[in-house]
Amino acid sequence: MEAWKGLCVAVVIIMVVGGGEGQLSENFYSLSCPNVESIVNQTVFTKFSQTIITIPATLRLFFHDCMVEGADASIMISSPNGDAEKDAPDNLSLAGDGFDTVIKAKAAVEAVCPGVVSCADILAVAARDVVVLAGGLSFEVELGRRDGVISKASEVAANLPDPSFNLSQLIAIFAKKNLTRDDMITLSGAHTIGHSHCSRFANRLYNFSLSSKVDPSMNPNYAQQLMQACPQNVDPRIAVDLDPVTPEIFDNVYYQNLLVGKGLLTSDEVLFTNPASRRTVKNFANNPSHFNREFGNAMIKLGRVGVKTGNQGQIRKDCTAFNS
Repeated sequence: MEAWKGLCVAVVIIMVVGGGEGQLSENFYSLSCPNVESIVNQTVFTKFSQTIITIPATLRLFFHDCMVEGADASIMISSPNGDAEKDAPDNLSLAGDGFDTVIKAKAAVEAVCPGVVSCADILAVAARDVVVLAGGLSFEVELGRRDGVISKASEVAANLPDPSFNLSQLIAIFAKKNLTRDDMITLSGAHTIGHSHCSRFANRLYNFSLSSKVDPSMNPNYAQQLMQACPQNVDPRIAVDLDPVTPEIFDNVYYQNLLVGKGLLTSDEVLFTNPASRRTVKNFANNPSHFNREFGNAMIKLGRVGVKTGNQGQIRKDCTAFNS
C-alpha cells in the first residue's frame, strides 16, 4: 500500500513539474489553426515571386534567431532605443526581405487564426519553405513554440559564429546550443545560397600574412575573381555570392567548392582544410541526397534550441513588438 502511495505521489509531482512546459509537435495546430502551414507557404511563395532574396534572407534570419535567445522570434523585435537583437552589428546585414516575409505571413495567419500561432513558429515554417523553393528537400517542422520576451543586442556577438573562426571555435559555439560538430558542418551548407559582404573575407585576400598576401587555402583563380569584385577600400555595400557556381540553388555544390579551395569565408574553407571535419565535407560533396536529408534533420534540431513552450513567453500580436 505504501508503495502505491509513493507511486501516486511521484506521478503527481511529474505532472505538476511538467505541466508548465508543452512539447513541440508536427501537428500542434491541427485543431486550433489547421491551415497554418499552407497559409505561410502561400505568403512565402508570393514574396519569393517578388524577389529571390527572400530565400537566403529568411533562412539566415531563422539561424540568427535560434542561435541567440533560442528559436523564439526575438530577432524580430524593433526597439526605439536601438538595443534589440536586430540592432547588433552582426545582424545589421540581415536583409529586410526576411523580416518582411515573417511579418506578412503573420498577418495572413492572424486573419484566420487570431492570437494562436507564434511568430517563432511562422519563422520556422518559412525557413523550411524557402529551402524547398530553392530546390532543397522538404522536412517536417515541429511546432508549438512561443515568442520570447527578451531581445538584447548585447547578447548577439557571443552567440553567433564569426567568419574568421577556426574549427575548434565553430564547434564550441554550436556546442553551447547542444548542436554537434556534424550539425555545424551540415548547417554551414546553408551557404549554398546567399551573399557575403567583402569586408567579411577581405582578410583572406589582402595582407593575409607576412609570407603570403592571399590565404594559401584559397584557389588562386577564385582569389583573383574576388579581388576584382572586392578591391581594397571597396564600397561596404558590395557583396558576392557565397557559392560562385550555383548561388540560387539549394544543393551540395557548396561542399564541392570547398574541395577545390572555393570556400568564401575562413569558416567555410576550414571545414575542408581541417582533417577532423574533412570526411563529412567529402561525404556531402559526393552524396547530394545524404546532405539534403541531414540538412532537414539539422534544421529540426536548430529549431529546438532554447524554445519556449507551454506557459513560457507569449503569442505576439505583432512580431516586431512585445505584447503590452
